Amino acid sequence: MGEFELIERYFKRPARQAALGVGDDCALLQATPGTQLAISSDMLVEGRHFLSTVDPFKLGHKALAVNLSDLAACGARPLAFTLALALPRADDAWAAPFAKGLFALADAHGCELIGGDTTQGPLNICITVFGEVPVLNGRSQALLRSGAQAGDDIYLSGTVGDARMALEVFRGTLALPASAFEAARSRMEQPTPRVALGIALRGIASAAIDISDGLLGDLGHILKQSGVGATVEADSAASRVAARAHCSDIAPAQWRDWALAGGDDYELLFCAPVSQREAVTAAAQASQTVVTRIGRIETARGLRLIDASGQLLPNTYGSFDHFA
Repeated sequence: MGEFELIERYFKRPARQAALGVGDDCALLQATPGTQLAISSDMLVEGRHFLSTVDPFKLGHKALAVNLSDLAACGARPLAFTLALALPRADDAWAAPFAKGLFALADAHGCELIGGDTTQGPLNICITVFGEVPVLNGRSQALLRSGAQAGDDIYLSGTVGDARMALEVFRGTLALPASAFEAARSRMEQPTPRVALGIALRGIASAAIDISDGLLGDLGHILKQSGVGATVEADSAASRVAARAHCSDIAPAQWRDWALAGGDDYELLFCAPVSQREAVTAAAQASQTVVTRIGRIETARGLRLIDASGQLLPNTYGSFDHFA
């Protein structure tokens, strides 16, 4: 099977929203009047972002999910995406389930493949996703990292830490009951992009980011760009590890490590004024997403951690860095 047969067989579909899709040198997108385009790219490299043994269906899901998560953090509605794919060989046994997983998530969010590139090489998946956010009275409704204000609440969607737990099992450094491992593995291999929540938070959240490199590390980006500090309730975050319900013999400090610095969670971390608490609850309910308040934004710079009793904890947590 050659390059163009691969594209024709698995990745070419009729254009729906795009003015022109796969098959020409460029795709054409027609932006809706009164909106801005939101654009993000993510690359997944075998051995760095995923294991060689991962199910191709799940990999197709995750490859798009991590990009949709960026749109969610911006409050953007998905429109379309491009796919750049390097493959060791054109293999039906891999390409068919990969495309199936990719398009299952794409169709669920109304996001169509409009172009890209294929080449031979080590397995590498790069997706660029396009979304739109409304502009009202000349002001963009996009959620940014730079809008947090002292006094804002800090919220976390869904669960965190599970993907890191699953990775430790694969590394052989951790043994989990089967039920706990399956809960953790599903979060690692098929994260849920919180698109509906991000859209519902327009006009409510003051700042937002998706968690890819670890909760505290990504919160640090909001703090830096907003020029503020924060106090985080470490145990509130640690309570959001889904696999915790299946394990009773792991030390509290370990739960904190996974929740605060595990990474690969693709949940939303966002801030909102105290006056918006009811609106946040309504947004969570409308998007059918569990949201937990885990801290507050403060004037004093820096990031402080406290336990359930309000006692300060040492903050020795790092964040994932590809080149560190």
